This record gives sequence, structure tokens and C-alpha cells, in this order.
Amino acid sequence: MTKEYVEQKDGTYRIGGTRVSLDSVVYAYRRGASPESIERSFPSLTLEQVHGALAFYLSHQTEVDRYLVQGEKEFEGLQETSHETHSDWYEKLRRAREETLTSQS
Repeated sequence: MTKEYVEQKDGTYRIGGTRVSLDSVVYAYRRGASPESIERSFPSLTLEQVHGALAFYLSHQTEVDRYLVQGEKEFEGLQETSHETHSDWYEKLRRAREETLTSQS
């Protein structure tokens, strides 16, 4: 009997039976986190689920990497739109950061 550790629903990969995205596990793995460390970072996951998710990633790496790149592009697009739509707010934030840095000097 095989167990599905990763499911794709509505265009998003998730660890089976949880709300944890495969993205989160893969990015932690790419940063060098061990499976045990990843498990500690996501209390809703078991070590078995982490290993299963990593096995899924490694056996579908090209497909998942393409999915991650697409997600990054979508995020950048949303970020750009947000900056354009709320430029006044971002300008206030930039000035506040500059003032904080100046006052700390």
C-alpha cells in the first residue's frame, strides 16, 4: 500500500492532510535544514511526512522547481502591483525607515 505525502489542490502543493505548503518544506531543505529541523519548524508535520515530502520533491524536482519559479514570478508581480497601487504608503514606510536609521546613528 502506498501513501501520498503530497497533494495538489487548486494549483497548490500541500503536505497531505495538512495546510503546510510543499514550498515551505522545500525552501527549508534548500537552506540546508535537516528533516528533523523542518519537523520542529512545522509542529503539524510528523518526521515521516517531512521525509515523504522531500522524497516527493526529489522524485519530481523538475516539475516542483518549475512550480516554485512560477510562484516566485507571481509573487513579484503582486508585489509590483502593490507598490504601484499603494505608492504613498510605501514612500511613508521608506521615510520612516530612514528616520529610524538616522536616529540610531
